[in-house]
Amino acid sequence: MTWSIVAHDPGSGAFAVAVATCAFAVGASCPFVRTGVGAVSTQSMTNRYLGPAVLDGMARGLSPAAAIEGALVGDEGKGLRQVHAVDRHGRAAAFTGQNCVEWCGEITSAGVSFAGNMLAGPAVLADTYAAYVTHAELPLPERLLIALDAGDAAGGDRRGRQSAALVMITTEDFPDLSLRVDDHGQPLDELRRLYELWLRERAPGLKDQPSRARPSGTVDMDAIEARWKRQGLDLKFRR
Repeated sequence: MTWSIVAHDPGSGAFAVAVATCAFAVGASCPFVRTGVGAVSTQSMTNRYLGPAVLDGMARGLSPAAAIEGALVGDEGKGLRQVHAVDRHGRAAAFTGQNCVEWCGEITSAGVSFAGNMLAGPAVLADTYAAYVTHAELPLPERLLIALDAGDAAGGDRRGRQSAALVMITTEDFPDLSLRVDDHGQPLDELRRLYELWLRERAPGLKDQPSRARPSGTVDMDAIEARWKRQGLDLKFRR
């Protein structure tokens, strides 16, 4: 009922998942990322426990294929599941259960995997893949959005459109970018609008946030107030 991309950017160390479907709030159930470990999407008749289980396996050193296999061992409904993952070595793997709704399938390559079920046809994944590899010069989130747009133009989820999500993690224990469109007539258009808003209003301030390298972040009140002033805001800390 979904198609998605899990990807790793070796230059930045980022892991990301982009996903779209004709179901409510796909971002609440399918994408999972972990710093230094990997990215996973669990979909079809979604079992959310598979995402953390696959990440745990890869954190122990298992390949994505072995981690997926191990996570599915105790799942009596594994024929209904679709799971794919990428790790920090750029290894990718996918599993599509024998009972997933047609059209279903996957494409895996170095550093990225594409998988979907209940799609309009194989062109959805083929065009998603082609758009992703064609735009290698772009930032990872932009590549993912362009790739989903291409899959949507090829038919996407054969039932229609409802929700989409984009999540990316780099060096911290929480995502740099986490966007969800839970219910919208054109979820990919709305996801792009939110991404552009993130670029303007959130991304520039990430360097000032508490981080592993700078546990307190920027706390110089004069510097913060000066930035507010440049933004046209008449705000001051209480002293």
